[in-house]
Amino acid sequence: MFQVAFAMLLLGSVDQGIYPDLASRVQIRAPSWVSEGSVTVRIDDQHRLLTIFQGGVALTVYRIAVPAEKLSTMPRSPNRDEVLMLLDKSDVEEARGRLTATGTATLAVLWGPPPRSQDQDSDGIVNPLDVLLGAKKLCENKAAYASNYRRLSYPNGDVPRTEGVCTDTLVRALRNAGWDMQSGVHEDAIRKPRLYPLEKAPDANIDHRRIRMLTPYFRQLFIEVKKDEPFLPGDLVLFDTFPNKAGPDHAGIVSDRLGPSGQPLIINNWTDGYVEGEMDLLPTIPVTNRFRVPLPQR
Repeated sequence: MFQVAFAMLLLGSVDQGIYPDLASRVQIRAPSWVSEGSVTVRIDDQHRLLTIFQGGVALTVYRIAVPAEKLSTMPRSPNRDEVLMLLDKSDVEEARGRLTATGTATLAVLWGPPPRSQDQDSDGIVNPLDVLLGAKKLCENKAAYASNYRRLSYPNGDVPRTEGVCTDTLVRALRNAGWDMQSGVHEDAIRKPRLYPLEKAPDANIDHRRIRMLTPYFRQLFIEVKKDEPFLPGDLVLFDTFPNKAGPDHAGIVSDRLGPSGQPLIINNWTDGYVEGEMDLLPTIPVTNRFRVPLPQR
């Protein structure tokens, strides 16, 4: 079987999302547990990014290192070696491992920026990787768990970045990719109140921070993943930490790293006394729901 090499990237200022001061400290890796399917490359000459997909899964993204003049003269159907010439030397060996998964020098190559259906905030980073980048920045930020009610600005309101609860992990990571859960949930609850477990009038200060309010919104906006499908980095995961109480009560995002259990780590803000980070939750905490941001093939 093809041995997967980790691919890492410092995206720096390319990412348009939250906490730009932390962007240069974030690394993402191609998931080691995804190794099946044909490989496709997107060469985005506008944002100067090269994204690798395998079996329809966005694996990782690199900066294009060559000058614009050289990129403009590249064949529209480049082979593997020509694609590798676009990258910085430090990225070539890692990328080579992924590109040789096809067993041939011929690649399926897409040109130009991703369509809006794949890139909500139009920064050139496809949605699943953008959500993952946001979540990884939260691990660097290390917000302390603090459950409270605060009045927020609107839209795109947020509590201070030094604090948060488990749902804030989802809200902030999705904001990194271009979704504002605050206005999305609030306005949808006003339009479709029967879909939501409203105990009182919709409240834009808190509703998007409640799991019970996020679930019906996610079902409309994202793909609900079946239990037997593999976990992918950027998946939104809801957990049941209290088996005697029905329904999800905790949330996190699948990381690009495996834990000691051999299963993917979960980026989350666990409870009082913790800060946001990666934890090996999947072996012991039941998953009730899982959602994936859209990534249509074209």
